[in-house]
Amino acid sequence: MITQKKLNILNIGSPLFKEILEARQVQVTNLDWKPIAGGNAEFIAAIELLENDPRVKIANQKAVEKLLSSQPMLIGMALAGEVIPNMTKNTILHAGPPISWEKMSGPLRGAILGAVVFEGLAQDLMEAEKKVNAGDFVFDSCNNHQAVGPMAGVTSYSMPTFIVENVTYKNQAFCIMNEGLGKVLRFGANSAEVIARLRWMKDVLYPTLKQAIAESGPINLKILISQALHMGDECHNRNKAATSLFIRTLLPSFLAIDVEKNQLKEVMEFLNSNDHFFLNLSMAASKACLDAARGIKHSTLVTVMSRNGTEFGIQISGLGDRWFTGPANFVKGLLFPGYSAEDCNPDMGDSAITETFGIGGFAMAASPAIVQFVGGEVEDALQYTTSMYKITLAENSLFSIPNLNFRGSPTGIDLLKVIARDCLPVINTGIAHKESGIGMVGAGVVHPPKICFEKALQEFMCCRDE
Repeated sequence: MITQKKLNILNIGSPLFKEILEARQVQVTNLDWKPIAGGNAEFIAAIELLENDPRVKIANQKAVEKLLSSQPMLIGMALAGEVIPNMTKNTILHAGPPISWEKMSGPLRGAILGAVVFEGLAQDLMEAEKKVNAGDFVFDSCNNHQAVGPMAGVTSYSMPTFIVENVTYKNQAFCIMNEGLGKVLRFGANSAEVIARLRWMKDVLYPTLKQAIAESGPINLKILISQALHMGDECHNRNKAATSLFIRTLLPSFLAIDVEKNQLKEVMEFLNSNDHFFLNLSMAASKACLDAARGIKHSTLVTVMSRNGTEFGIQISGLGDRWFTGPANFVKGLLFPGYSAEDCNPDMGDSAITETFGIGGFAMAASPAIVQFVGGEVEDALQYTTSMYKITLAENSLFSIPNLNFRGSPTGIDLLKVIARDCLPVINTGIAHKESGIGMVGAGVVHPPKICFEKALQEFMCCRDE
């Protein structure tokens, strides 16, 4: 006699068969599986070779130790040309890998033209563009000068700059101040209002803040980031708690310095109204820590992820300062009323240095409210963080996440794991209008192009025995 038994089916890989069987009332468990490195034989062989190479393991241990033991301290402020290496009055730095004027996106061009007017090197945007086309300026990546800049990242000689020192390893990183959201230079806006705000920041905000920091003494940014994660920030697109903690830390110093009451009131109103002010500090802190882990032979740790609005670029510890690039992707998220996907520029900014450090998108589980800004559901924020443990070398216990039972944030992106597990880093970010001069149009989530990591792995194999 034939007896019928209830089927319990395990479906591996594509959920298509699971959905068909479930439609027929069959119980199915799905195993989310895919072959190593997408089944690419070349990459599989390279990964197996490198994962079994003791030199790689030792180098990565050293790189992670440097990353986790770094202590980024805000030690002061200066104009960019006074502290950033190899800056001249005709040097303009930008986010992402190096790029020529001809290949730059609209918002990056807009920010550069605005910076030229801000510097007094042209009377208006038209004259600025003529001078750019005449070759009067030198453009380079912020990351090539120990610096970072959000979105367009444009940094010119006279812009006030934070000085962050990694006191453990004695290296420094630099970042300009944050202007706020909307029509601001970093999103490519360059109207008279934008330039006036930049000049107020230089003439009023900068000297006041510089005095307060000097009065306060070094500020431990790592501790502020840690506290902010417990208060609902992820320190890339949500910095409300971190900015509040920063103001609170400096408040006694603001009251102690010799500054006119009306000027101090202006400064405090600006800081209080700009929830994103701490972003640039979290970026400089991340850069200072990651730079300490650069140049460790055989290490597969990712030390830079950055984009210029045209290309996305990464750097790998064991491969030094070499850039590995691919076309920047479009950000998926929430747009401001009146804008559509057709208005958006591809991904841009150095702010992905936060994800490279293990915060930002990697710590979205600490900041469920972020989905109100970048789109998605609270479950998405949790999933983004948990998925990043698959591609990282460590967990940063100082950056613990309450919603994950205080588990440390996933830290130290491993080139090998990204390719082996076919899992790309997650980044939450702002969206700039594709045309010069308009500014911010939304925010969302994006991933790097896989080709950056594939190029880096191929180069790593070529150089492994050098």
